Amino acid sequence: MSSSSTAAPAPTTYTIEPAHSSAHFKVRHLMISNVRGEFGKVSGTVKFDPANLADSSITAEIDVSSINTREPDRDTHLKSPDFFDVANHPTIKFQSKKIEADGPGEYKVTGDLTIRGATQEVVMHVEGPTPEIKDPWGNTRRGAEATTKISRKEFGVAYNAVLETGGMMLGDEVDISLAIELVKAA
Repeated sequence: MSSSSTAAPAPTTYTIEPAHSSAHFKVRHLMISNVRGEFGKVSGTVKFDPANLADSSITAEIDVSSINTREPDRDTHLKSPDFFDVANHPTIKFQSKKIEADGPGEYKVTGDLTIRGATQEVVMHVEGPTPEIKDPWGNTRRGAEATTKISRKEFGVAYNAVLETGGMMLGDEVDISLAIELVKAA
């Protein structure tokens, strides 16, 4: 009598599809409103096994030069050493360390976020991924959204100015959201 063992299925690997993915942010401006912007070039890999989250992982990279706040002069300033210092730190990176279920179709993803050469642990709240679908070209796709809040000063993005009325021009807390589309690797 021979025994056979069944290997556990490997996680499914997806690539983040840059043409249909983006990272958005908002930060308080002049203590009265929010400035919003996005990074249009997001790439990376997601390995997902809902039955074994320990085998799941997310690696993402954002091209900082793809920043767009709908104001070219502000975008140029944000790329400067006052903020992201694109010449020395052209990418923002995220590497997951732990993925946990956080309700139906929701996950808590803990990982290292690196901005401007500084790495901090963050927790991303993820909705999805959506069920897989076949696109018109035969690819298997799914989507997900993620949110978190960070202190920009913890990442060395400390530029600010004092207002005549007191207070600061820019808030420290930054809301981040990602909308990603995933393509199943061949």
